[in-house]
Order: sequence, then C-alpha cells, then structure tokens
Amino acid sequence: MTTSLDPAAVIAEFIDAVAPYDPQPDAAPVALLGLRTARGDEMFTLSDHVIRAMCRALASYRDPEDRGECVGCGGRHLDENLHCKNCGRLHGILGQVIADHARRVAASDDGNAPSEPA
Repeated sequence: MTTSLDPAAVIAEFIDAVAPYDPQPDAAPVALLGLRTARGDEMFTLSDHVIRAMCRALASYRDPEDRGECVGCGGRHLDENLHCKNCGRLHGILGQVIADHARRVAASDDGNAPSEPA
C-alpha cells in the first residue's frame, strides 16, 4: 500500500465493524487504548469482545510478504522468486532446478559429469 493510513481511523473502523456483534454491549470495557499520532491523540475503550476479535484477526492474518522460512538458514525473508535474502538459497521448483543444474556443472568441471540425455 502506498498511501499513508490514519491509525486512529483504522482502529475506530475495526471497533465499529466488531461492536454490533458484542453479546454483552453494556459490559464494562476491559481496556483503554491510547493512541498518539502526528494527527493527535485518541482514546478507545475496548470490550472483551473487541479484544477477542483482535486476537482472532491477528491469528488469521497472513502478510503478503510472508513466503515461508528458508530451509537453509531459517530466515523469513524470501523474495517473490523464493530467493532467501539472508543466505541466498533458492527455494521451490526453480530453486531445485537451479541447484540440480549447478551440481551438474560442478560435476562436469571435475570431469565426472553424467551425460545429458539427447
């Protein structure tokens, strides 16, 4: 996303989306969230229902940049081509094809290359 978001508006929108389904709308709030941004200060009262909804939303969230863990170094920074930004390993089918080719090239440099099928 390239536009900046108003964090207070995002939180207010989440609360407004969840609050109508609160089974105990008159229950006392369980948290008070203070937010200070360049646009000012905001305070939000959060019910148990809203907090639980936040927990469920966080548990189901998957970042678009999350492409898994590197099997080589365990890093979590695989680019769109499944290339690990930490150790350089390639993953997936492309990574396997490149690794197999690199092994064949290395073996041919040693004079031990298997012959390629014609």
